[in-house]
Formats: sequence, structure tokens, C-alpha cells
Amino acid sequence: MKNINITELPNGIKVISEKISYVKSFSLGFWFNVGSRDETESNSGICHFLEHMFFKGTKKRSAKKIAEDIESLGGYLNAFTSKEHTCFYGRGLTAHFEKTFEVLADMMQNSVFDPKEISKESAVVIDELYDIEDSPDELIFDKFESNVFKGNPLGMPIIGTVKNLRAFKQKDLINFVNENYTFDRFFIVASGNIDHKDLVKYAKKYVTKNLRPTNNKTRSLDLISASDLYVEKETQQVHYILGKPTYGTKEKRRNVVSLLSHILGEGSSSRLFQKIREENGIAYQVNTFVNSFFDISTFGVYLSTNDKSVFKAQDLIFQEIEKIKNKKVGSVELNRAKEYLIGNMLMSLESTTNRMLRIAQSVIYFNKIKSVEETVKHIQSVTASEIRDMSNELFDSSNKFENGGLTRVILSSKNLLLKKVA
Repeated sequence: MKNINITELPNGIKVISEKISYVKSFSLGFWFNVGSRDETESNSGICHFLEHMFFKGTKKRSAKKIAEDIESLGGYLNAFTSKEHTCFYGRGLTAHFEKTFEVLADMMQNSVFDPKEISKESAVVIDELYDIEDSPDELIFDKFESNVFKGNPLGMPIIGTVKNLRAFKQKDLINFVNENYTFDRFFIVASGNIDHKDLVKYAKKYVTKNLRPTNNKTRSLDLISASDLYVEKETQQVHYILGKPTYGTKEKRRNVVSLLSHILGEGSSSRLFQKIREENGIAYQVNTFVNSFFDISTFGVYLSTNDKSVFKAQDLIFQEIEKIKNKKVGSVELNRAKEYLIGNMLMSLESTTNRMLRIAQSVIYFNKIKSVEETVKHIQSVTASEIRDMSNELFDSSNKFENGGLTRVILSSKNLLLKKVA
């Protein structure tokens, strides 16, 4: 692709860059194809905890020094952990590209994981976990995926458990890094006003630690039928999700699911927003969602309302589902949904960070860079018949699951399902 280059170093690290000459900055990401999906119950939360600990000091830099070395140059460092990968990234002016690379490389290779810092940071992450527990609109999504992916690492929350966070020791972190942060899972990706030859040069100069060449673990998924789940929580509102698994990122049909989701419940013009909020006034928040992983996604409807209105809202959801199953979406509505998806994608790519994220995920998932034009073409090619067929597939009332293969999660102070599940 124009302006994008990929080099695989002799040790197996992939180095990818996108040259954007008209900006004065860059975004640089150190990616590891390792996430909470690669954990077990006994170390659940360790990827996210490591994300924190990599910032807590190296053999030559304190945590403060790491921050100062970047921020004193007008730059920015951050990181995130997902269920399938971990990314440490920096932004800055082009003149400071090498310095940012060197700091990230130092963090990745020379972090000491000081036991005192582990003790302090475990308390910080436990506070973060409690923040999630106190945010029902966030907690319910963790509970939904735990329920849908029951018995699989994909169902474990990224942040882990209080028990594990209190138990992590220096050797646990070192052993996990040595086993999982391998050369073949390491991707260095940059987007902005930088040259590919410089990125390769810095990778050879600063990445000197002898990581393991590979980790032969494979990710498996063994789904079982999910049942409705009640989560007891003292809240003023009832929080509700109705959903199920569907096609993952690797499947072209996920574009059909994404368009269906938008038509049903993404944005103020969507069917569910108009029916439930605008026409009936019974929910402030109502939206559909598609949360995607490589081989599977979760699709569903989320809303919050009061206990007297939740099942009226549920009836309205099923009414809209029946409509979209039985009648093709009109061309105006379908084109509006396509323009929304394409427009949001294109606008997001005005950010070098978002461009870096997109390139990295494309290489990690597909071992190639999917062009924007290819993605637009796939979205544009979706037909009204495919939307209707997907609706009937997702909401097939003849299959073995409840509510046409859907499972509900209700978080409230009252057990509205009349069945408390621990």
C-alpha cells in the first residue's frame, strides 16, 4: 500500500510504518498479541496489571523519569489492555521520534517490577476494579461477556480479581512476560511524519533483549448455552442487556452485523432510539453494540430504565426485531447506515493514533494491511436481503436458546427475572 511499509526483522518482530508528510507529529505503538484471553483463572488480570507495572521504573529510569523524558518534549505516553492484545504507545513531534522509541524500548525490556511498586500498584488497580463495580453501565457488559463466554478465558474480565491482584509477585510478572511476550507476538507500528528506515534502524538499535522466538499456545473457544443472569446491585435504575455471540473480525459477514446494529440501535435516528426513547419516553440510554474479537463478537441491545418499564422496553425491542426480520430495510435507511459507518471510520483516520491502531490490528489479525478502500467496498456491498437474512439468523426463534438464541442480563436491586444467579 502507498506510504505503508512492513519489515520483518531476523528475530521475527514485525516493524510497520505509515508515512504522512503533511503532519508534524507521529504515533508509535509497541504491540504484543497478548491479552486477558491468554490468562487462566489463577492469573486473571495479569496482562492489565503488567500494563501498569511497565510504567513503574526500569533499571535506569524511575516512574517519574519515564514520564518526564516524554512530557518535557511535549509528548504523551499511554497504554491499554484488551482481551486479545496489549499496546504501549507514545505521541510526539517528529523531532523527538527516536527519544520516544528509546523510552518505550527501555520500558519493554528493562522494567524491574519492584516489589514495593507491585504492592502500591495492586491497591491502585483494585480501586480501578471497584470503580467498575460502582459503574453499573460498565459492569453489566463484563457480566454479559462472562455469561456468554462462560468457561472460556474470553469470559474473564480484563481487570482480573481482587484475590489475584493482591497475590501477584515479582516472579509472576517476570515469568508471564518471559513466556508470552515473544518475538513473533511483537509488533512495532508507527504512523505520522517519520521514515520507515528510521523505524527499522531504531528497532535494531534499541530492541536488544533476547526474547523467546515464539509461544505455541493457541486460543480456543468452546461455547455453551448461556442462560439469563440476574446481578444484584443497589441502583436506582435497571440496567439490561439482551444479546448473543455472532461473527468475529475475521468474517466478512461482521460488516452485515455492524450495519444491522446501526439500523437497530446506534445513533439518535436508529429504530430503537426512536421507538423506546422518543416515542415512548421510557429509557434515557438505549443502544445496540458489537464488541468484536478475532473469531467471535458479541451483539446486543443495552438500555437503562426503571423497574416498571424494563419489560415494556423489552417488548418494544422484540417488536422492532420482528419488523426487521420480516421486511427488507429501505434503501434510504440502509444507505444512511452505510454512510454513518464509513464516515465515522474516515473521520477517525484524521488522527495518527487511530491510524496506527487500525494498521496494527489489521496486521495482527490478518497478517496484512486492509486498505480503507477495501473496507469501504465491503460495507457498500451489503444488501438489504443480507440484513434481513442476518436478522433471521441472529433472532432465530426455532433454535435451542431462549428468546431466539438471546440471553438477558439484568442488573438491579430487584430480581426481575425471579431467579437469582450467584
